[in-house]
Amino acid sequence: MSTITAAITAVGGYVPDYVLSNDILATMVDTNDEWITTRTGIKERRILKEKGKGTSFLAIEAAKDLLTKSNTDPKDIDMVIMATATPDMPVATTGVYVATQIGAVNAFSFDLVAACSSFLFGMSTAAKYIESGRYKKVLLIGADKMSSIIDYTDRTTCIIFGDGAGAVLFEPNDEGLGVQDELLRSDGIGRESLKIDAGGSILPASQETLANKQHYVYQDGKTVFKFAVSNMADVSEKIMKRNNLTGDDIQWLVPHQANKRIIDATSRRMKLPEEKVMMNIHKYGNTTSGTLPLCLVDYESQLKKGDNLVFASFGGGFTWGAVYVKWAYDPK
Repeated sequence: MSTITAAITAVGGYVPDYVLSNDILATMVDTNDEWITTRTGIKERRILKEKGKGTSFLAIEAAKDLLTKSNTDPKDIDMVIMATATPDMPVATTGVYVATQIGAVNAFSFDLVAACSSFLFGMSTAAKYIESGRYKKVLLIGADKMSSIIDYTDRTTCIIFGDGAGAVLFEPNDEGLGVQDELLRSDGIGRESLKIDAGGSILPASQETLANKQHYVYQDGKTVFKFAVSNMADVSEKIMKRNNLTGDDIQWLVPHQANKRIIDATSRRMKLPEEKVMMNIHKYGNTTSGTLPLCLVDYESQLKKGDNLVFASFGGGFTWGAVYVKWAYDPK
């Protein structure tokens, strides 16, 4: 009896229409295109501006794209995992609403929150449910409306983040394709370096927290950069060594799109040339949970069955890790 592995069989994505370019940002905060580009690699990002639309809207559109492209009946989906750092609202789970809206009436759903590593950790979770043999179709969605928690007078954060969503479908595979290995890590030392102070159980919303802008993302850029560069590169190199892989064996690095310098440091450690690195940070910025699946959407036509992919991410908390995947289908 062959071992069941969890393979990605379809992808879909969505980004809003509105483009927030570096030049537009320069009219809002003390910055310029050259300063942003050299430090981050970002040229523009997409923003969901319509009132009354949140992360669920992005997720639903990405899921619909996947369902249409793959001709998947939403009633056949067993489970929906919603990876996000910006749920629509507290308590009421965003993923449950998304599943209902896309017609996944036979699925159960939950939100998975691990900052920018949410989608990566979701890959591990989805794979385990498939490998158990209990579920056949698991939809993993990574979506974030980062513009909802960004202070556009703070140039340390407003230049980085954008809105977007991506989705992947996991199904059983008996050819040895799909998720091969993972190396996931976390360390609470990062709790104070990348956070939102207010709105949780420690510091509930009040007039004071609103006045102090404590509901926006705060980032100690130097500390986060230092940890991200070392740890994201480290786990990517380790997972290669553990699976006896060299740079020649890897077809693609799928890195979290937080900063081009972090991505470059990771690819150098893996001894990968630039043409093997998925990169769309210049178009979308950091969409948090959306970065990894949006890379797959943009590069899907170049992926071939059997390709070795290493996914890598780093997020607040701190959370980070790498997942090794053998791609399961040829360009559609």
